[in-house]
Amino acid sequence: MAVCRWLLIVLCTFASLAQADTPMPGKIVLASEEWNDYTNKDGSGLAWDVLRQVFEPAGITVHTRSVPYTRSIGLAQRGEVDGCVGTYREEASGVLYPRWNFDADHVYALGLATAPTPTLATLGKYRLAWVRGYKYEGYLPNVQRFNQIERRSGILPMLQHGRADFYIDALTEAKYVLSQAQDPALFKLTHIAELPLYVAFADTERGRALMAVYDQRLASLVKTGELKAIFERWKQPYPL
Repeated sequence: MAVCRWLLIVLCTFASLAQADTPMPGKIVLASEEWNDYTNKDGSGLAWDVLRQVFEPAGITVHTRSVPYTRSIGLAQRGEVDGCVGTYREEASGVLYPRWNFDADHVYALGLATAPTPTLATLGKYRLAWVRGYKYEGYLPNVQRFNQIERRSGILPMLQHGRADFYIDALTEAKYVLSQAQDPALFKLTHIAELPLYVAFADTERGRALMAVYDQRLASLVKTGELKAIFERWKQPYPL
């Protein structure tokens, strides 16, 4: 029994030393596509505000990088940033997904006003399009016919000329596309689904430590409701 107690003391001592050798990072570098009023290049936006509230009270300064979506995932996979922002759960391999989502994508279908109204159950009947890298086919049921496009600038003509039935995107981006129409009344937006959004952390020692802080802080912030004010300020639904 005495030997067991001695071994327990030794193991605890080594664990303490290991923790002392890996201090908590003083900053986190997060990459994201530049989404209007969400992850703006200047560091403003709803997502950046939420993540600052998650990390900075814990003594971790948030540093942001604006890159295309697929590149943000690659940077996290290679450990060149600590995490990428705005992914769906298990969307990418080689990264770590936390327990908590920090937001949800309000997914909409943009189509002609004269088109039938799609639902989550009937999406598989239609020809769909979305931006390359978003992988909606893995999260929306029965999707069979879809095209991935490089940029949002040609979406409205694509719909008008019958090259796709509906364009799928988050509400903010879908509204931006619709705002480019000369006659917005020619189109309509239909709510399709709510998909939780995560920070995908780098599979590194830093990434694991930062993910633990993220989950701990979000659990606390959801319990106290402190994040509601940020969503209200940006006029977005509170998803937590």
